[in-house]
Amino acid sequence: MSEPAVSVVMAVKNAERYLAQALDSIAAQTFTDYEVVIVDGSSTDASLRIAASYAKVRTIQQQGTGFMGAWNEGIAVSRAPYIALLDSDDYWVADKLATQMDYVRAHPGTDCVIGHVRFFLEPGVTAPPPGFKPSLLEGSHVGYIPGTSLIRRDVFDRLGPFEERWTITSDLVWFARLREVGMRIGVLDRIMLHKRVHGGNLSYTTPKPTYQNELTRLLKESLDRRRGSVPPRPGGD
Repeated sequence: MSEPAVSVVMAVKNAERYLAQALDSIAAQTFTDYEVVIVDGSSTDASLRIAASYAKVRTIQQQGTGFMGAWNEGIAVSRAPYIALLDSDDYWVADKLATQMDYVRAHPGTDCVIGHVRFFLEPGVTAPPPGFKPSLLEGSHVGYIPGTSLIRRDVFDRLGPFEERWTITSDLVWFARLREVGMRIGVLDRIMLHKRVHGGNLSYTTPKPTYQNELTRLLKESLDRRRGSVPPRPGGD
């Protein structure tokens, strides 16, 4: 079996309410040379049945725990030279992969390509959850987040995987490290990701003290690295 150009990695746990829309947005991509790796965290709903109904999708059972651990396991078994990540409750625009692959072909030294994200309230949700800035629902925003990104596989070899020691900020830590070490990031001025806002979002249901504590630790470690007092972390504990 030949290697696909892009591996799409998705962590899933009891995602039947939204999963079909996420997978539909992958199936609708105008760029078709991809595989989808779903890492299932012991779902008890119809998630596995939904995933099995889509072409190019293979599902593995998560061996460890946690959202970032699922991503790391999916990346480890994926086969393509480029990695894309999509949350099971979000969806892409149809030319997301095509536009980003065109960019990396035109700029072969690029390590990561990101785009804009548009946040939207889940139908029936009348107000964003606590911790979410309502202003983010206006327009679109440059998204240094996994869902907008296309990442060269060897970036994970050089930078390390997503650090599983963080409860909520692992992706922020990873992108901060990406910029700190001078990786080449392309930024496209167009929407790539539609990100759903609802009461179950991990980002908004994590206790505020946990989020603030991790941000403080993140800033401290970043400053320490710049001062040379802490060696760069390859990822994990």
